[in-house]
Amino acid sequence: MPSSKKLYVKTYGCQMNVYDSERMGDALRPLGYAPVDAPELADVVILNTCHIRERAADKVFSELGKLRDMKAARRLEGKRMQIAVAGCVAQAEGTEIARRSPAVDVVVGPQSYHRLPELLFRAQAEGRTVLDAHFPAASKFDALPSRIATGQGPAAYLTVQEGCDKFCTFCVVPYTRGAEYSRPATQILDEARRLLALGARELTLLGQNVNAYHGVGPDGAIWGLGRLIRRIAKIDGLSRLRYTTSHPRDMDDDLIAAHADEPKLMPYLHLPVQSGSDSVLEAMNRGHTADDYRRLVERMRKARSDIVLSSDFIVGFPGETDGDFEATMALVREVGFAQAYSFKYSPRPGTPAAIARKQIADNIKTDRLAALQELLAQQAAAFLQSSVGQTVDVLFEGPGRHSGQLIGRSPYLHPVHARAPQALIGKISSVRLTKAMTNSMTGELLSAVAA
Repeated sequence: MPSSKKLYVKTYGCQMNVYDSERMGDALRPLGYAPVDAPELADVVILNTCHIRERAADKVFSELGKLRDMKAARRLEGKRMQIAVAGCVAQAEGTEIARRSPAVDVVVGPQSYHRLPELLFRAQAEGRTVLDAHFPAASKFDALPSRIATGQGPAAYLTVQEGCDKFCTFCVVPYTRGAEYSRPATQILDEARRLLALGARELTLLGQNVNAYHGVGPDGAIWGLGRLIRRIAKIDGLSRLRYTTSHPRDMDDDLIAAHADEPKLMPYLHLPVQSGSDSVLEAMNRGHTADDYRRLVERMRKARSDIVLSSDFIVGFPGETDGDFEATMALVREVGFAQAYSFKYSPRPGTPAAIARKQIADNIKTDRLAALQELLAQQAAAFLQSSVGQTVDVLFEGPGRHSGQLIGRSPYLHPVHARAPQALIGKISSVRLTKAMTNSMTGELLSAVAA
């Protein structure tokens, strides 16, 4: 079907939202929608929102004000624009969005976006905002069409698990994404094959608690993530596998063994710890101690000696003392991280921590965050500098910053820039790393290997 309608999707937040945005495009493409790069050109604009960052809703309402004006301008030109708000802010604040932003046609939560074609039609026919933020009994994955395009070149995302049953006291995910749900392994394997047929060479398996995966396998047994990884690794055309985001409580023996046994599983693990203080971890309802985390890291490094770690940290959690913060700094010094994400605690409405006593003053949070980020930056820079002179395999994903240059990813997920021909996009090549920059490396192409 020739494309006659235009779709613009703006994605906020995590990799799962990137995946969801692609799938919303897949749902609308059979109706003739093709992507465009600017909202003012679109017949349908979707904001796929994230509720994790501070003032997420404020940013959405600001964007909706701009879209309202674009919609009015298109109407004067005799053109239609429909606006949809999707994702976690839609799930959490859908009624408020409909009340404050009448220009919005559809508000749809993360579990209902497969119904976008129907919802857009209803909004047009009924002349009102249509809201769908339910947690349906049937999985959206059963209703979505087959993957049509990866939109990401040789590296693609594949959601295997959604939702969370952990109920960390700072987190809105259980309320916006619902209970843990694991897709059947057969469905995942079929989608993996389609992505590889479309040109992907690296797959990143996604989930809010991806290592809690417990889907039904083709044999009727319940598969864990380790078994799923081993099966996906056998698919022709796959060169690399990754997964994110993990919870320390769900790193079981089989998954740890997969890091030792499966060469396609990259030596990089994002394993959020949030704090190095046991009292803070308990207040967060994390279900593990700092020493539990240390022992887990030791097991991971024993299974794969070259593995590098990334993590998440929250500073200034309610009740966090100077001693608690120092315990976090001590854990960082002891473990060592090649990459990490760190944030000041900010309350999320509806979460227990938002109403906890002993909220920390913002200036204290700011000082603690600066100290932690300085330490994490030193560790990240040291890792990059230690990589200079090494030869690594790089999967080139696209053009680099300069003419004649490509950019790709090392096994450790770091961006690598090298002069290389365009023909190597989508292929794995040997690169000698020659220089460490702030968050990336430059290198010299040595040879291309089979991808």
